[in-house]
Amino acid sequence: MMEEPTRFDTLADLLIDLPPGRRRMVAIAGAPGSGKSHVAEALVARINAAQPGRAAVLPMDGYHYDDAVLKALGRHARKGAPDTFDVGGLAAMLARLKANTEDEVAVPVFDRAIEIARAGARLIPRRVEVIVAEGNYLLLATPPWDRLADLFDLTVRLDVPEPVLRDRLTARWVHYGLSADGIRAKLDENDLPNGRRVRAESRPADLVLSNGS
Repeated sequence: MMEEPTRFDTLADLLIDLPPGRRRMVAIAGAPGSGKSHVAEALVARINAAQPGRAAVLPMDGYHYDDAVLKALGRHARKGAPDTFDVGGLAAMLARLKANTEDEVAVPVFDRAIEIARAGARLIPRRVEVIVAEGNYLLLATPPWDRLADLFDLTVRLDVPEPVLRDRLTARWVHYGLSADGIRAKLDENDLPNGRRVRAESRPADLVLSNGS
């Protein structure tokens, strides 16, 4: 399917109007700073306002390798790059959620304030019919990320110009107390190169949502 421009309200209505009776897996992907978490949470809130308890979020960031692992691998400075995630664990969780054979499933959630993923931080019960997964690399077409392709029923790419990403990411790291030099290094050596890789190496999405305003 070709990527097509869409609006948030149109996407929300599409998910609300899905016929009941089975679980759907939706991917929201985009560069760091593109607003994936905000869009996913807003979509789930809109769905649940219309149909209480029907939707839940699965954040990809819950599958970050721990800092101790990254330091041992010599990859701590590149935390957030594609190879700093447990892709196999994420794929297994997506498949488990898609099967929907359990009363509830506990999923990890990343706590950015302490830079640690908290295991079992959110419960997704069996009655949930729309899982909105959000993360940078959900549409990456290169191994091992390409193994996720068959797990999604609908894919959405967030389209945000790089200057907007830079402004948002700068504000994010100021909020978390990084120095000016630390912010420059974080953006130019990690976040923005990761965003370029998302744009260059992701497979086409079913829908594109502009989120640059």
